[in-house]
Amino acid sequence: MEDLAAQEAQPYALSWRDIFSIPVIVAALGYFVDIYDLVLFSIVRVPSLKSIGVQGQALINQGVFLLNMQMVGMLLGGILWGVLGDKKGRLKILFGSIFLYSLANIANGMVTSMGAYAVLRFVAGVGLAGELGAGITLVSEILPREVRGYGTMIVAAVGVSGAIVANFIAGHFDWRSAYYIGGGLGLLLLILRISVSESTMFRQMENRQVSKGNFLALFRRRARFAKYLKSILIGVPTWFVVGILITFSPEFARIMKVSAPVSAGNAVMFCYLGLVFGDFASGMLSQYLRSRKKVVLLFLCFTVLGICAYFLQAGVSATLFYTVCTLLGFASGYWAIFVTIAAEQFGTNLRATVATTVPNFVRGMVVPITLLFQYARQQFGILQGAVLVGVLCMGVALYALYLLEETFGKDLDYVEE
Repeated sequence: MEDLAAQEAQPYALSWRDIFSIPVIVAALGYFVDIYDLVLFSIVRVPSLKSIGVQGQALINQGVFLLNMQMVGMLLGGILWGVLGDKKGRLKILFGSIFLYSLANIANGMVTSMGAYAVLRFVAGVGLAGELGAGITLVSEILPREVRGYGTMIVAAVGVSGAIVANFIAGHFDWRSAYYIGGGLGLLLLILRISVSESTMFRQMENRQVSKGNFLALFRRRARFAKYLKSILIGVPTWFVVGILITFSPEFARIMKVSAPVSAGNAVMFCYLGLVFGDFASGMLSQYLRSRKKVVLLFLCFTVLGICAYFLQAGVSATLFYTVCTLLGFASGYWAIFVTIAAEQFGTNLRATVATTVPNFVRGMVVPITLLFQYARQQFGILQGAVLVGVLCMGVALYALYLLEETFGKDLDYVEE
């Protein structure tokens, strides 16, 4: 009986060792540095622009311009790194992307003009685009199918905590040093990555005569394109929360007569704190329920409740307002599961392309979401406009989720013809 019990326990022991393997840890730390840099610019925007001579209204205009340069870089970088990830390997992309944005981070700390700052935010955006998709793809292919949800959970949960560290560093160091620290962390991580092995699935597929990393192939078949589009749409509510409710939290707080001024930086920090716990919870639940779709549905329902709570805060304290921001972050914590679903929907020869482009296209959806919000705000007011945009984002995501196939435990060792 003892031998039988030992045999039954052995697979679980092996699984946990796999979950905390070097590839998972390195992918998680890479995403940590990625999020650190992504959020750092928003935190140091004002002091960095003032130090190079930007003042007054130009702080907003030039800040938006730099953010757009970063987002354009991420959109283009998502396609670039995704295609290269399927053609050249997941590991090379993990090396290349972090090397690029680490150098860009260090160079950002040296800027003295808007032109240089804009170019470097674009370059940083290109580098940032490759980290999450390549990491999720590598972890999904390396781990046993029964436990890969735990691996992607760790990657996302550790990664989003980079926002909390960025806020701490920016509060204790000047903006140039904060950029140097981010770049230094990335270069140190390259040393760790030397010991990481390439995905076996990719190595087996590498010499096969199949089309690899063909981005246009995602659009050539209606069913494949529909699957790709639905993979993007289920992530849209996360960036409605971050891009509208959290980013413009000071404006919403003033209109709702919150008892004390609300800081966008603190709102971002508390939101990402919630995301850390949300990513852990969604990953654990997906393993327990043996379903990706059920967990995303549950967290979308949490998001609806969080949005309702957000708009019912008339006259509350700033502490309660930040608490709701934390809950919204928790509800948006299905980010890891969302990217995992995208990776699991497609074959090995397109998997990195999909897993890298999908999250960056969702980030890019901030542009139409904010434009729609601006229009709705002018027509109906800021509160009603935000509610209408939120309803649209939630409706699109729920419908897309309903049409997607369940991917928990799916065999990923196949190629797209």
